[in-house]
Amino acid sequence: MRKLLIITLLFLTTIMYAQPKYGGVLVFGRSGDSVSLDPAHATDGESFYGSKQVYDTLVQFKLGTTEIEPGLAESWEISDDGLTYIFHLRKNVFFQPTKFYKKKVQFTADDVVFSLKRQMDKNHPFNKIGGSYKYWGAMNMSNIVKDIEKVDNFTVKITLQKREAPFLANMAMDFASILSKEYAFDLLKQGKAEQLSRFPYGTGPFVFQKWIKDDKIIYKANPEYWGGKPYIKKLILKVIPNSSVRAAELKVGSIHVMDFPNPEEVATLKADPNIKIITQEGLNVAYLALNMEKVKAFKDVRVRRAINHAINKEAIVKAIYAGFGRPAYAPIPPTMWSYNPDIVKYKYNPAKAKELLKEAGYENLEFDLWAMPVVRPYMPNARKVAEAMQADLAKIGVKTKIVSYDWGTYLDKGRKLEHDAMILGWTGDNGDPDNFLSVLLSAHAAKIPVSNRAAWKNEEFTKLVDQAKVETDIAKRTELYKKAQEIFAKEVPWVTIANSVVVEAVRKNVMGFKLDPMGKRRFDKVWFDK
Repeated sequence: MRKLLIITLLFLTTIMYAQPKYGGVLVFGRSGDSVSLDPAHATDGESFYGSKQVYDTLVQFKLGTTEIEPGLAESWEISDDGLTYIFHLRKNVFFQPTKFYKKKVQFTADDVVFSLKRQMDKNHPFNKIGGSYKYWGAMNMSNIVKDIEKVDNFTVKITLQKREAPFLANMAMDFASILSKEYAFDLLKQGKAEQLSRFPYGTGPFVFQKWIKDDKIIYKANPEYWGGKPYIKKLILKVIPNSSVRAAELKVGSIHVMDFPNPEEVATLKADPNIKIITQEGLNVAYLALNMEKVKAFKDVRVRRAINHAINKEAIVKAIYAGFGRPAYAPIPPTMWSYNPDIVKYKYNPAKAKELLKEAGYENLEFDLWAMPVVRPYMPNARKVAEAMQADLAKIGVKTKIVSYDWGTYLDKGRKLEHDAMILGWTGDNGDPDNFLSVLLSAHAAKIPVSNRAAWKNEEFTKLVDQAKVETDIAKRTELYKKAQEIFAKEVPWVTIANSVVVEAVRKNVMGFKLDPMGKRRFDKVWFDK
């Protein structure tokens, strides 16, 4: 009897301490600011950090996984031929009033049609507002989606032109976030349509309050969130570009979650009794894109192979990733299904690099080497990586000049192909190889504004990834993607650099925080203990 009583008390104590608590202000320290808070116009993780707190999608990824679960659509049906998707929407979901828009508007099918159709219909009033819809274009969605129709107030039909195996997962991506049609058109009537990207109004877990550029974005909890009221009362996304400063602020408790500590800082942070380290194998790749549209030499595959042999990626990973990464050889990470471990691997070989350059007639090659200004999951310090590359290339007689810009300008200029060679990377958005191979390397993605930063247009490669998109058999899709990786490895439009382990440092009293394989940062289930 005594033993049973002790077990019961322990059980009740565990329940008491495990019970989430409401209240508190959580400050998330990140390395850069958002570029836009309209996710349809963004392609970078910092922007999605900002918009994800406010907006929902029809379907979403279960927290911490690549598993699809209901979002604003509570259920859906797919026709036998795979061309028709019927989404049944949640009722009694509302866009939450803000200081700048005080209406409480119910979410309906009109909002879904508006949010998606503005990205494909060239005659839509919002098609030219805010710039191009980069993700929609990079994913070739206008050649996939035939129509988006309202069946009734809470039912939407999306008809495809052809089968698209990852389509449902695509609808969980940020570019497919649902905005308010009524709010957008009210802004249009006032001549303020551009404010859609700066003043978000959504159905998500948090309500936007203020954005002080390059400083912070402030949100309050949405008390009526359909997924359950967030535990924290207020969320602040704080921009702290310097990693050492972020670490210092985490130690004193000025911030509660630190994005991307430098690898060399992790041991010190881990030793702090008030801090815990969360790690996850990243679904990512870092790369150097060689712009064939701008640099004539890069059109010669011998030059691209020479640069791959010249760069000592093993040394870069050891010195700069400090154990939190591995050298990359393929355009998709080893954690992604269909990864091909048997493709050609370009090992560090300066002698071979010199030989290839001489053979190609480019022994006096010079180009600009662009380095991104922010820390990303796949890139702890782009400046240091660029300096290591610069030193390696100098050994084979190649001169480079390191160039950088603020994050928004860097991305914008890269999309316009203004770079020679550009350090960048990618974290998978939907758990599908298509999100890397088609979005970053197909000929579809080489049209300005590009997501294919190498401007590489290989018909055979593009044909393979297009075939894989319409194939529903996983085994057949895998073979197609493996063949596509073989072509990539022979043609090497990139120098693949690394696949990283993602690290977050968190105060120990912060509970419920999980790393997301797709690189998102979600806070609606986070709470403070004690």
